[in-house]
Amino acid sequence: MLLFRYLPMKSRARATFVALFMAAALLIGAPLNSAVAFETSAKEVILVDDTTGAVLLDKNSDRPMFPASMSKLMTLYVVFSKLTEGSLSLEDQMRVSEKAWRMGGSRMFVELNSRVSVEELLRGVIIQSGNDACIVLAEGIAGSESQFVEIMNAAAKKLDLHNSHFMNVTGWPHPEHVTTARDLAILAHSIIREFPLFYPIFKEQTYTYNGIKQGNRNPLLYTYSGADGLKTGHTQASGYGLLASAIRDGRRLILLANGMANVNDRARETERMLDYGFNEYSNYTLFKAGEIVEQIEVWLGDKANVPLIINHDLTITLSRAERRDMKIKVVAPGPIPAPVRKGSQVAKLVILASDQKPIEIPLMAGIEIGRLSAFGRIGAAFNHLLWGEQNH
Repeated sequence: MLLFRYLPMKSRARATFVALFMAAALLIGAPLNSAVAFETSAKEVILVDDTTGAVLLDKNSDRPMFPASMSKLMTLYVVFSKLTEGSLSLEDQMRVSEKAWRMGGSRMFVELNSRVSVEELLRGVIIQSGNDACIVLAEGIAGSESQFVEIMNAAAKKLDLHNSHFMNVTGWPHPEHVTTARDLAILAHSIIREFPLFYPIFKEQTYTYNGIKQGNRNPLLYTYSGADGLKTGHTQASGYGLLASAIRDGRRLILLANGMANVNDRARETERMLDYGFNEYSNYTLFKAGEIVEQIEVWLGDKANVPLIINHDLTITLSRAERRDMKIKVVAPGPIPAPVRKGSQVAKLVILASDQKPIEIPLMAGIEIGRLSAFGRIGAAFNHLLWGEQNH
């Protein structure tokens, strides 16, 4: 399972290894001052570059909030997990209970005592935001909604959604059913990366079930180029919210905006924030995995220098101004004493951008280097004293 966290921006200045994502070492953090200046009517916001984990906008991203139907993504995460592990099939048929049939709010309009396939129910949840479909899935998988909620909370814990607690599968108002913008962004990333087979459903604009055609409630799917997910939410307590994803030139941004006043604000504000992220910032791949960054001297080794490499692609997200001011340097503690083990950290790459704290990236030895023989060490030491350098 991929456990995704975003890097703290105060300590990483919107940059990281792509590989750190795979190691589950990332944490979302506060944005830089340039991002703070962006004004929006949304009450809770986080805008993240999905490749680097860069936080481009942040407004109350750790404040508990009511997620409304956006919490259905946690329900879907559990269903997708069951499908992926093979304990559930898209063709499985699930019975519609009276509880599911009587659910209010947004509905798929399943019929009492009918049987509906998992595939149909998924579209009923994703496209039609059906509360009834969520209950059918929960009861069909776990026997009851309450038992399924326990599975949801266990999955949230594994994903390190530290500030989320779910009381139902629909997002129905409950004072203890809460999450944060940060946690929902992590959840969105996890769904996109872990379940590529099912994610395209989020982009579908309409679905017809029981003769009733309904449109996807995500307004960006109709107006914003590159939008491909994920989920809207609305209750009186939460206001209008959207957890969105969009791709431009191969670069994906994930946005959570919640607490807006109406559907028009939701559509307009989310478009503005995505435009900001795409227009103001770009990704820069500085080094590819295995690329030699520098070579440094080895003391008393059977080779004079060791190549320094980065194990994984290094991509950072910067504004245009930060890119112009960026400086890169290699920091090493003088000549490296032999022997040197291939793959061991022997130096670090330091990236300076604007007034942010330096980004420090470990650099590894690209080759194995042994020690000189006793006679060779004596000669090398003598030459170093005489000439101030090694002479192999």
